[in-house]
Amino acid sequence: MSLGIKKEDTVAVIAGKFRGRQGRVLSVNREKERILIEKINIIKKHMKPNKTYAQGGIIEKEAPIHLSNVMLVCPKCSKATKVGAAELEGGKRHRICKKCKEVID
Repeated sequence: MSLGIKKEDTVAVIAGKFRGRQGRVLSVNREKERILIEKINIIKKHMKPNKTYAQGGIIEKEAPIHLSNVMLVCPKCSKATKVGAAELEGGKRHRICKKCKEVID
């Protein structure tokens, strides 16, 4: 299954509490169809002291968002867009912006 969104892409949130905000993709979980976006969907988690968090306490971290709630932001036209696929010379498939028809990667 092709999702059209990869790590390090910029995405715009189109639904939910964080609608209208943009952020960089930190990770993609293809099995659960969820992505982690930098500084979006911040939750507070109570942590016991351990090797990573010697003091413990309440930490803030990003929680995953479902893929249907985000759209890729085209680096060329800076608009949230659907992602298409095109086969260019050499038989390689590339992602393209559906609005400006430019190759994304």
